[in-house]
Amino acid sequence: MIRLGICNELFEGWDLKDVCKTVRGLGYDGLELAPFTLAPLITDLSAEQRREIRRTIEDAGLTTIGLHWLLAKTEGFYLTSPDPEIRLRTGDYFLALAEAARDLGGSLLVLGSPKQRDLLPGVSYEEAEGYALEVFRRIMPRVGDLGIDLCLEPLAPSETNFLNTCAQAEALIAQVDHPRFKLHMDVKAQSGETDATVPELIRGHARSAGHFHAQDVNLQGPGMGDVDFAPILKALVESGYDRWVSVEVFDFSPGAEETARRSLDCLRRNLEAMYADHA
Repeated sequence: MIRLGICNELFEGWDLKDVCKTVRGLGYDGLELAPFTLAPLITDLSAEQRREIRRTIEDAGLTTIGLHWLLAKTEGFYLTSPDPEIRLRTGDYFLALAEAARDLGGSLLVLGSPKQRDLLPGVSYEEAEGYALEVFRRIMPRVGDLGIDLCLEPLAPSETNFLNTCAQAEALIAQVDHPRFKLHMDVKAQSGETDATVPELIRGHARSAGHFHAQDVNLQGPGMGDVDFAPILKALVESGYDRWVSVEVFDFSPGAEETARRSLDCLRRNLEAMYADHA
């Protein structure tokens, strides 16, 4: 059964204990973490700091879902760089993120990072794909050994010019051919695909998805804009997807608690209706 979580960067400036108390009090089951909210680099977090973060989350009755916004606010990493040293450093950092996710009690990484995968001048799409494949083929055995799913997120052309569709992401995933290298789906991102609706894309791809982010195309939470979440969640349920759905928003202006509350109400109401129909 689908479980509901929320991403912590919405609670900008809050103490983690207060975030966890609020999130659990509203009724969420999990918390997804953006590394930059924990430290400038994930490698800056000591073993004791990781244990304390995990204890704080678990003591509140929550599960750590994993990490997303993996390369946000970092420098020197680039998935599709023609420089082999940069690719090596980037892959090593993904491994460090996977180790941190494990230490924090999480089970996945969401790789979006559009500005660290854009095609650089003189690099073709095919060359960029080859560079990305090199990175993923090297790191996935270790990522898998850590018990972590690495979920690749296609993003709209307005955000990046590399991996814009679920089909492109799935083609790359198939070439890596590792059971823990999975697709990530996202309402805002998939709304940018022109050949199919979000529910149609879910029906076509959600069986191989490792994670799902929910938000409105207005960048606020589910139920806070014009997106109808009933057919989206219906498609998820009917596709057999039974993993996390995390609320990820980019417009924090309505306030963190209000956004979290309204988003959960929307998702829970529609999910309960779907499960009742399929009982």
